[in-house]
Amino acid sequence: MPSTKALTKEERGWILYDVANSAFTLIVITTFMPIFFKDYASAGADSAASTAAWAFTVSGSSLVLAILSPILGALADYKGLKKKFWGVAILLGLVFGAGLMFIGRGRWLLAAALYLGASVAYNAASTFYDAFLPDITSPDRMDRVSALGFGWGYIGSVVPFLVAMGVILAFGLGSGGELPPTGVKIAFGIALVWWALFSLPMARGVSQKHGIEGKGLGLGRAVRGAFSRLWATLKDARGNKPVFVFLLAYFFYIDGVHTIISTATAYGRDLGLSAVFLVVLVLFIQVVAWPFALLFGRGAQRFGRKPLIFIAIGVYALVCFCAFLIPSLAGQGAKMALFWGMAFLIASSQGGIQALSRSYYAALIPAEKSAEYFGFYDVFGKVAAILGPFLLGLMTKLTGESRWGILSLSILFVIGGFFLAITPKAGEKA
Repeated sequence: MPSTKALTKEERGWILYDVANSAFTLIVITTFMPIFFKDYASAGADSAASTAAWAFTVSGSSLVLAILSPILGALADYKGLKKKFWGVAILLGLVFGAGLMFIGRGRWLLAAALYLGASVAYNAASTFYDAFLPDITSPDRMDRVSALGFGWGYIGSVVPFLVAMGVILAFGLGSGGELPPTGVKIAFGIALVWWALFSLPMARGVSQKHGIEGKGLGLGRAVRGAFSRLWATLKDARGNKPVFVFLLAYFFYIDGVHTIISTATAYGRDLGLSAVFLVVLVLFIQVVAWPFALLFGRGAQRFGRKPLIFIAIGVYALVCFCAFLIPSLAGQGAKMALFWGMAFLIASSQGGIQALSRSYYAALIPAEKSAEYFGFYDVFGKVAAILGPFLLGLMTKLTGESRWGILSLSILFVIGGFFLAITPKAGEKA
């Protein structure tokens, strides 16, 4: 029976980091950076070309992270290093993110490079953060704590988002509803300050309990040992059928999820929807996603994780089909109505599929190798995230219409659902 006792100090500190980094996700990654990139950093470029450039930028950041994650994870599993790696990643993310505040009009290449650096650092910090889950709670509480992280992250990030919107509106919108570049740059700064501030409870209250003994090892021996363990873990994961098959499922379905998160507002601009409408829609998703993430966490305790992940996969496949239909609708009102429907569908499943995937995986892996295994988890997620944006960008480039790129993502959910269906059970109700 899952424990329902009050949250511990470590659990609270860990959950608050989801509040910290969700502001960066909402303000920079999901909402303003895609619009800023298309309308300001890529000013003068063809609309479809700028959407493809943005998709390739997202894909490139995923490639870099996919190469680094397992190596960093193997090193971070030495006792006493996990939090240090986490802290350095946050610092780098703040530095690269601050660079976005000084981008000039039409400087899309510099904007892409700075975003790539900030995104890689942000996601590396998230990898180490996820790997702390076995350190801060017990297996029977993982679903609840993981879901609380996503749930409070969604609602907590609304506060800096509203402040950022207030700043943007104070600067005034363009004649066509364009967002003011200076206001967007200040919004980036608000996200960075929030990220740093709410990282402090975890920095002060969370410690690494599980790990590999590495005391007295020099840097060279530590690196060689990390690579040796990395290879051994890869072989171990291949021999662990529940872990390996689940990672294949995760590879495909989370690719589609991340691609939709990072490109939805850019797609909305291609449809002629105003930037203000898209920003309001993103806020709606954050608020609605909060109770649904908590609902998924409670539902997993009763029905198991796998059935609920299946439901979320089906919802996302439906989102792809709806997005494909929007351009064929007559009238802007009908397009906006269907976009609202898509937003609700995304909100209903976004937190749940991520939270339950994280706790499902954490329950499968050895706690003392959590950073290393979560390095692989992130590799599967990020290597996959190369495929999704690249597929979207390629189909958009070939057809000249981003709707075909969005539709192509549905195949990722079909394949992911298939592998999840054949994933062996890992314990009761897994």
